[in-house]
Amino acid sequence: MVDKVFCKCAERLVEKLETYALSGEPVNMEARFSQMTLDVIGLSLFNYNFDSLTSDSPVIDAVYTALKEAEARSTDLLPYWQKGKIARLMFDVILVYFLQIDLLCKIVPRQIKAEKAVNTIRSTVEELIIKCKAIVDAENEQIEGEEYVNEADPSILRFLLASREEVSSLQLRDDLLSMLVAGHETTGSVLTWTIYLLSKDPVALRKAQEEVDRVLQGRLPRYEDVKELKYLMRCINESMRLYPHPPVLIRRALVDDVLPGNYKVKTGQDIMISVYNIHRSPEVWDRADEFIPERFDLEGPIPNESNTDFRFIPFSGGPRKCVGDQFALLEAIVALAIVIQKMDIQLVADQKISMTTGATIHTTNGLYMNVSLRKVEQEADLALSPSG
Repeated sequence: MVDKVFCKCAERLVEKLETYALSGEPVNMEARFSQMTLDVIGLSLFNYNFDSLTSDSPVIDAVYTALKEAEARSTDLLPYWQKGKIARLMFDVILVYFLQIDLLCKIVPRQIKAEKAVNTIRSTVEELIIKCKAIVDAENEQIEGEEYVNEADPSILRFLLASREEVSSLQLRDDLLSMLVAGHETTGSVLTWTIYLLSKDPVALRKAQEEVDRVLQGRLPRYEDVKELKYLMRCINESMRLYPHPPVLIRRALVDDVLPGNYKVKTGQDIMISVYNIHRSPEVWDRADEFIPERFDLEGPIPNESNTDFRFIPFSGGPRKCVGDQFALLEAIVALAIVIQKMDIQLVADQKISMTTGATIHTTNGLYMNVSLRKVEQEADLALSPSG
């Protein structure tokens, strides 16, 4: 994945940024990161190239339409599509509840557009499943042993089909749809806010670039390099503390319970957990609102819910923790390393950056930056020279 997907998509992003560097035109990094992570998830899940950085397609438009609808439904005060029930969390909403709003889909323009978008995505995914299954069957491919890598097609879909597990086509399609929508916007938001925080802290940005130059020596990152990019990883961790995605978790009680503080919970009741407030609480964190990557020990383990006693829960925790946490972190660090290795960034002056929330934390009007090319090879050579 690192070589065939993450690096290639990040390189395409850098090529796009180079055109802005040459023209001097500011670039909306939020939009570009979202496009790159959509390309990553398409290749990773289906071996399907959305190529959203350089082209438009009905599938790309459909994904963004579906995502906006999922966010709207997760935050609407009047969840009319659920027959009176409180909205379930974020991404799964759009995949499940379209079955309950047939009438609205035929009347309300927004719902008509959203239904068409979901149908477009579903038909595309179903077609990809059929094609991949035919290839797996024709080649009689089957996983043997614990390790499995298909060099030509390392996609998750290929792996699942080759595993020969008894999974219905409907379940497989819906699982892949959930990963498609949830797996691209979250990482794009992580990258957006991390580069925003670095742009506001030139010392931290330079420190991250120096680490990337030292570890990579001008080349693309490899899987083995990730563990050496400790400071860059802590920048991402600190970004996810300040801007968690999603900012709110929702869990439904399976039994009656009593929470700490004598809060009584009834079976079926939905509980909202504000990750954003926990991560910024001065009762939990020193200098809670400040960007301090060093608050996480560089020589210690990568912070997670367990080793922080659940103070740090960007991926939730327990049996319903995000299954894509390691994938997301690996994608984010590889992409960010390549971007800051190749480019210098500067926040456009007098730009008001404000937040809006849905499935993730977005900017209200984009994140515009001026970018310029870095002379990576020259700097690496100087670092290696005796005088350097």
